[in-house]
Amino acid sequence: MNQNNALKVENLTKIYSDKYSEEIKALSNLNLEVKEGEIFGLLGPNGAGKTTFLNILAGTVIKNSGSVKVWGHDLDKNPRQVRSSIGIVPQEVNLDAFFSPYKLLELQAGLYGIPKKDRITETILKLVSLEKQANAYARSLSGGMKRRLLIAKAMVHRPPILVLDEPTAGVDVQLRQNLWNNVKTLNKQGVTIILTTHVMYEAQEMCDRIAILNKGNLITLDTTNNLLNSIKTKKIIFKVNKINKINLENLNGIKFSYKSNNEITATYEKKKHKIDEIISKVKNAEMEIYDISTDEGNLEDIFIDLTKS
Repeated sequence: MNQNNALKVENLTKIYSDKYSEEIKALSNLNLEVKEGEIFGLLGPNGAGKTTFLNILAGTVIKNSGSVKVWGHDLDKNPRQVRSSIGIVPQEVNLDAFFSPYKLLELQAGLYGIPKKDRITETILKLVSLEKQANAYARSLSGGMKRRLLIAKAMVHRPPILVLDEPTAGVDVQLRQNLWNNVKTLNKQGVTIILTTHVMYEAQEMCDRIAILNKGNLITLDTTNNLLNSIKTKKIIFKVNKINKINLENLNGIKFSYKSNNEITATYEKKKHKIDEIISKVKNAEMEIYDISTDEGNLEDIFIDLTKS
C-alpha cells in the first residue's frame, strides 16, 4: 500500500552562532520522511540535533534553510496548519498543580479555540487511562499519570501526528510499559508517532523505522528489522564445568573471552561461521558444556557503531 507522508523534510539546516561568532551546525541538510500511521524513532547522542529538529516543528526555533511539510502544508506558508497538525509532548513535566486533568484539558482546548461542542476531553482521558482521576488535583497524580496527562494535553486539538520527546525519562519500568501500551493504542487508532528516546530497547520494541542523527547529520534511516539484520557479529555464551583455554590457532576470527563464573563468550561474524563449528572448538578444549545461549546483538550495538566517530 502506498502510504502518504505525514512529514517530509528536505535539506533542513539550522546554524547557531555563539558569542565568539563561531558557527555550530545543529542540523545539516537533513532529509527524511515520516509515513502516515507509523511509529518513527529519532535517535542520537546528546547534541545530535534531535531537540533542534523538534523545536523547528513546534515553531519555537527558526530554521536557516530547507523545507518542512506536514500533511503537505508548508511550514513557511502555513505555519498555523502545521502547528495544528502536530501535538508535542515535552520532556519536562510542566503542569499547573491546582487544576484537575479535566480542567487542564478544557483550558488547553480553549487555547486552541475549539468550541465546547467539539471537545473530546472525556475520550482523551480514557485514551490515556486517566478517566478515574479526571477531577483530582494535578499535584496529587503520580509521576506516570502526569506523563500521561502531558500526552493528553498534546492531543486536545486531535493532531494526526504526536511527537514524544524522551517520554519515559525518569519513569519506572511498570509505568513505562503502561505508557507504551497507551502509545500503541493511539497508533492503532491512526495517530502517527514520532519518538525520541535514549533507551535503545524501547526504540527496538516500539518503532517501525528509525533515523539516527549524529552531530546534525542523518547517518542512517531504515526499518528496525533491517537495522537489526545488519548486525554482523553474534555472540554465544557457554556455561562450562571448568575453564580450559582454547587453542588460538585456526580460530579464523572467532574471539573467545572468559569470565570467572565458568562462562565463555564467543564473538564471531554471522556470515563466516556456523554455530556447530564454535561448539566443537569448546568441546575440543575438553570442556563440558552445561548451557548455551545466544545474543543476536541489538540496536545499542548499531547505535554505538554508527556514532563512534
